[in-house]
Amino acid sequence: MPHFVLQFFRHYLLSLQFFTRIPVTGRLADWVGYSPAMLRASAGHFPGVGVLVGALVAGFSFALLMGLPPTGSAPLVAAVLSTVLGVLITGAFHEDGLADVADGLGGSADRDRALVIMKDSRVGAFGAIAVVLALLSKVALLTLLGDVSAPLMVTALFAAHVVSRTWPLLTIRLLPHVGDVAGSKSKPLADQISGAALGTGFLWSLGAMALVVYAQNTTEFIAIDLAMDSLLWALLNAVALSAVAWALMARWFWRRLGGFTGDCLGATQQVCEMAFYLGVALSL
Repeated sequence: MPHFVLQFFRHYLLSLQFFTRIPVTGRLADWVGYSPAMLRASAGHFPGVGVLVGALVAGFSFALLMGLPPTGSAPLVAAVLSTVLGVLITGAFHEDGLADVADGLGGSADRDRALVIMKDSRVGAFGAIAVVLALLSKVALLTLLGDVSAPLMVTALFAAHVVSRTWPLLTIRLLPHVGDVAGSKSKPLADQISGAALGTGFLWSLGAMALVVYAQNTTEFIAIDLAMDSLLWALLNAVALSAVAWALMARWFWRRLGGFTGDCLGATQQVCEMAFYLGVALSL
């Protein structure tokens, strides 16, 4: 097998190991290996992690919707349980980042003090409120989509997990890493991201979106009352709104911190995921 193919799989598995609780252990972990350079290269596979997480969560949600009684509460149940599964798969990695950012930037107007608060493992009022509101928003938006069309909800789940993990790569590319350099787990990841890694991330995202469109075009997976042009419009709006959410978050981090931390990447993923669901819902 060509060397670049082996490196591709190694970097992907390292990204999976870093961003999820999916076990990459034992002999497999020994084969993957680790170095700061490898971790930097694995950043480009962040959206690829979203492909797997999104597929698992979307598949689980679809199974629930097909198995539950066809009542008005079925989308709500599926939305809640699929959100729970997503949190379990990722170990609440991104939700934790959102809580830390909310505590730090909400708890102090001073940059240095905000960074200290963000390092604190304890969750404060701002963090708890932010996570609760984020989870409620995701569940509410997914329930709304499920009421319109169960397959549409499943499609949005899959696509949102991929796209929301693409925008943080631009944060890494455009902003400097700040905070405790020596003690930061994300420092090797955020130290720099090459053009090749950034391109890999966008290829993962574009490939996932193309798969969604192909599936609709060939299998008519989405409800019959949602035409192809309507699906494309919904996806474009969702991507655009998530891009706006990313730009606002990046501007916020630049103005308040002069850069970003690993927690900022997790917070960005959460906000962009919510924005994607909202974009789909507004298109309908």
